[in-house]
Amino acid sequence: MTVVNAIVQGVFLGGLYALFACGLSLMFGVMRIINLAHGDIAVLGAFLVWYVATEADVSPFLALLLALPAMLALGYVLQWAVLARSLRSGMLTPLLATFGLAIVVQNALLQVFSPDVRSLGASTGAISTGSWRLTDQLSIPYLGVLILGVAVAVLGGLQFVLRRTGFGREMRATAQDPDTAALVGIPASTVYAKATAIAVATATLAGAFLAINSTFDPSSGPTQLIFAFEAVIIGGLGSLWGTLAGGIVLGVAQTLGATIDPQYSILAGHLVFLAVLASPRGRLIVTRSARA
Repeated sequence: MTVVNAIVQGVFLGGLYALFACGLSLMFGVMRIINLAHGDIAVLGAFLVWYVATEADVSPFLALLLALPAMLALGYVLQWAVLARSLRSGMLTPLLATFGLAIVVQNALLQVFSPDVRSLGASTGAISTGSWRLTDQLSIPYLGVLILGVAVAVLGGLQFVLRRTGFGREMRATAQDPDTAALVGIPASTVYAKATAIAVATATLAGAFLAINSTFDPSSGPTQLIFAFEAVIIGGLGSLWGTLAGGIVLGVAQTLGATIDPQYSILAGHLVFLAVLASPRGRLIVTRSARA
């Protein structure tokens, strides 16, 4: 039963990883860039939610609703001020630009908030601590169900937008050929700005759930970026439902590794990632991303 419980908890952990990976997958699918600042932007969102919740003495969920519009606006600004120019200079320049952005965000957080560890778990009461106990060794956490449900809703909503709406068709057309899309009146810059805003908003959502589920500090971004990147690669670059599957596989691998030894938790996830990357499917993903 311990293994069954580990698998169940891994599925819920995978929902959090899928939320972190969602924006990363969207930006690669639309703009063909890997945002190395994604993890730090998520942590920035977590700090914003924490600040609003503590200063205004409101629920973290209400603070999240207040923070999301600000982070959407930040996504627009980042696209116009940082990414737009770098996209015109080849594949390497956006990578370097987002790397520099990550350093700026992380150091700014250190200056403003100090290296202290913070959490929002105590502010949510039973949601973060309660669970449905099915047996002595198997329980279903309230927060885990909430995170997984939100991940499915976000990914499903984005999939619907991409497949069933005019804006989604514009994003898919721009992703395939921005120059041809521009000829029929679809400005790539506007599509990219909207995609970046959505990616930043989903990163903020993931950062808020990280703050509720665990602890965080200004240096937490790179770790979350690694987990998000691994989930994207395991599920397939640019695939939203694949991102959910990749996050769950990664989460289950980590919790199963922890049943052997707690020190093996992170290692087990990395080993699964390397196994996928070394497989023919992984090599195909790398080849496609290089061609993109």
